[in-house]
Amino acid sequence: MDGYKHIEHCCGSYIASHYRNPVEIGVGNNPEAARCVHEAGIRVRATDIRACQLPPWLPFACDDIFSPDLSCYAGADVLYAVRPAEEMIPPLIALAERLDCDLVVYHLGFESYGTGGTVIDCGVPLHCYYRRGQNPSKSVD
Repeated sequence: MDGYKHIEHCCGSYIASHYRNPVEIGVGNNPEAARCVHEAGIRVRATDIRACQLPPWLPFACDDIFSPDLSCYAGADVLYAVRPAEEMIPPLIALAERLDCDLVVYHLGFESYGTGGTVIDCGVPLHCYYRRGQNPSKSVD
C-alpha cells in the first residue's frame, strides 16, 4: 500500500481500534480513513464545508468548523482530520474542548500546530491535540 491510501489506512485503523463514535472533519472526496473505520464495524460520520460525493454508508453533514453546528458532532468520542489546513486546528481544538472528546490530526508532511500535541505512532504520526477529561469543569457535576 502506498501514498495517501497507506496514510488513510493507518489513521482509520487507529481510530477504529480506539474509539466508538468518531467524526471525520474535512473529509472532502476522500473517505478512505472513514472506510477503514466503517469496515471495522464502527459507525463513522463525516463533515466538510462543501458538499462531497461520498458512499451511502457514510453519514455526512455540511458544516463550517469556524462556526460549527454542534448537532453534527453529538455524542462523538473523537474528532479526527486528515491533512487539514493549519488554520483549522484552533477551531478543531475549541470544538473538541467544547464537546470534551479527543482530537486526532494527521498533518501534511512535518507540519504541526503549537507544541504538536501528543504524537501517536500508528504507522504514521498522528497528533492528539486534546484528550477527553482535560477540561476539569466538564468532568465535575
